[in-house]
This record gives sequence, structure tokens and C-alpha cells, in this order.
Amino acid sequence: MTDVTAARAFLVVIDSVGIGGAPDAAEYFNGDLPDTGANTLGHIADACAAGAADDGRSGPLTIPTLDALGMTAAMRLANDVAVDDTPAGAWGAATEISRGKDTPSGHWELAGVPVPWDWHTFPDADPAFPDDLTVMICEAAGTGEILGNRHDSGTTVIEAEGARHMKTGWPICYTSADSVLQIAAHEDTFGRERLLKLCADIAPTLHAMKVGRVIARPFVGDPETGFKRTEYRRDFAIAPPSPTLCDYVFDAGRVVHGVGKIGDIFSMRGITTTSKGRDQSLMNDLSDLVVNAEAGSFTFVNLVEFDSEYGHRRDVAGYARHLEWFDAALAALIPSLRPDDLLIVTADHGNDPTWSGTDHTRERVPVLVHGIGAKALGHLQFTDVAASIAAHLDVPYAGQGKSFL
Repeated sequence: MTDVTAARAFLVVIDSVGIGGAPDAAEYFNGDLPDTGANTLGHIADACAAGAADDGRSGPLTIPTLDALGMTAAMRLANDVAVDDTPAGAWGAATEISRGKDTPSGHWELAGVPVPWDWHTFPDADPAFPDDLTVMICEAAGTGEILGNRHDSGTTVIEAEGARHMKTGWPICYTSADSVLQIAAHEDTFGRERLLKLCADIAPTLHAMKVGRVIARPFVGDPETGFKRTEYRRDFAIAPPSPTLCDYVFDAGRVVHGVGKIGDIFSMRGITTTSKGRDQSLMNDLSDLVVNAEAGSFTFVNLVEFDSEYGHRRDVAGYARHLEWFDAALAALIPSLRPDDLLIVTADHGNDPTWSGTDHTRERVPVLVHGIGAKALGHLQFTDVAASIAAHLDVPYAGQGKSFL
């Protein structure tokens, strides 16, 4: 029996590691192509097996720790394929009900709050933003114009507009199929703090439009040596519409550690501590928390580079390398968990690097659990993750979902 006075919970979101099978995938698109058949993990594994993902690695996708917890079994379940594995962990496949395939929708729903509205998105046109919004951004930035004003990927738009940005001082503004406005600016010539203030100043207007996030994307470099985004990204996200798992744990007098962009996603509501950095650094932070986090605490982790570095860039080999890196890091972490700890590894959406376009893909996600023995959990809702963590920590919970413990 779990000692609720000692119980801790760790929820690790490996951002965009979908496993296919979303029943409504045909309603979501990358350009003109529906997401029907998208399968981030499955298509990466297929590419590795075919020798088509050998840049910096070679051979079949090797993730023994995740597979022992039930990753391949969950993927088969998600796609209605017979499961013949016998994982050592508890495993299932979760389906999202929120009308989105984006970061806030996935994370909020994992925390017990499906999104009750349709997100506002900007058209894939040039310009993408309405004139009144462009004027507001210029006034807030103190500039005559903006650059970009289209759907684009962050690295591509910075490469295309970086030199002109440094010359004019105009911010680079772009969007995607997600409900987001991203603003990139040079840390030296524009100023990081100025960029953050710009995003903070315009965020309330965007949130009133039901745009999920305004994202500050600082970068460095020059046209001769190239540009590189820095680790000082910040998301100014709309606040969840009702209490999340973080709020329930925090209000019960417990400590909630946000690792990665969790604090931004939840507008710092119900969050006690935060840490940011690249995924390697965040895994080190998680390892430290596994050793040192308080009894009764909840640690919520987002590892974004699966998505930002490899999914959006359609880098299959890079995605495979990152999966194998995480698998090895997870293997090193698990022995340090305490007997009453609960560890859940899941995702927030898909981003199939073999798919057309550069946007997220609508998919089911794995739910892999260490700490409750070997157990087939079956098909789940995202909200079941929140209900299960609340039950494990024995905190009052009025959100959605059903505990699988």
C-alpha cells in the first residue's frame, strides 16, 4: 500500500511523441493533407529499420527502457494492432478530446482540464495577421513595421529575415497551424528584455482573441556565421479556464516543481518552483528532484526538443537519436525512485517527422507508468493521468478523469 505521507509523483511529457491512431485524425491537417495515418513513433521506427535514419546513429530504433514500460504495446493498442508484449510497467494509450493538437491543449487536459473553446488560428496567407494586430505590435515594439507575417518555422524565418531584422530593428512575427503568435528578435541588436516586454504587453489582447500563446524567441548570431535561437524562449500562455492538477496539489499544501516550460504553460498557477534549459539540463534537474524532492510533492516535466528540434524540422534521425538518449537517461533515473513514487511518461500530441508540412499531427499518446506494477491500462483519456496522480498523492481533486490506480 502506498504511504500517502511519503508518496511523490513525477509526470514527464516527452513533447510530441505520439503513437498514431487518433480516431479524429482526418479532421486535422498539415496543409491540404489530413493527419490520417500519422504515427510519430511508428514511422520513426520504420525509418530506422529501413536504414533511413542513420545520421549520427544506426540500425533499428533502440528504446529498451521505454519498451519495458510498454511503449510498443501502447502503440499497437493505439492503432488496433494485436499486442503480444508483456511489459514490466503499466501501459495504455490516451485519446485527447480538446479540439487542438497543441501544447496548451495537451498539457491542460493531462492536468484534468480539457479546453472548452475553439482556439483562434491565423490563416496560411501572406500577410497572416490582420492589419489592426500588426499596428498594435508595431506600437508596442516602437517600430514602423514587422517582418515575417506568415506561417513559417522558427529556424527558417530567422534565417530568411535575420539580416533585415538586425538592420531595421523590426521584430520577426510568424505563426503556424497552432494557435500561436511567435516573435523572434536578436538578443543584442533588439534586446532580450525588450522582446520579453513586447510579448508580455501584447499577450492580453491575443488571449482575448483565444490565441493560446505568444512566444518570445530570442536568437543570436549574424548573417555571416549564421543565427541560433537561445535557451531564453518564453511562452506567454492563456490561463487555464478552471483549476488544474497543479492547483489541486498546490492548494493541498504540497510542493509543485515545474521543469521546462511547465510554468509558462500554466501561467505559473499552482507552481512552486521552475527550472528551464535544454533537455539535457532538464533531465539533470529531474534526476536531482528524484533524489531530493519533498514527500508528497508533484514534479511536472516537459522535454520540448523532440518537438522543437526534430519534429517541426522533419529530422527523423535526430528524433530517433533523442528518443534513444532519453531512453538511456530514463534507465539511469528509475533506480533512484523511492518505493512509494509514481512515474508517468506520456506526450501531449504528435509531430510525425515523416509527415508533409511542419506542423503537429493529431495522434494518441502513450501512458507508461512505473510504480504500480505490470498492468494493461487499455484506452484512456488524457484527463485520467491527472485523476490518477491526485489519487496517488491523496489530494482533493474535482477535475475530470478516472484514476487507473
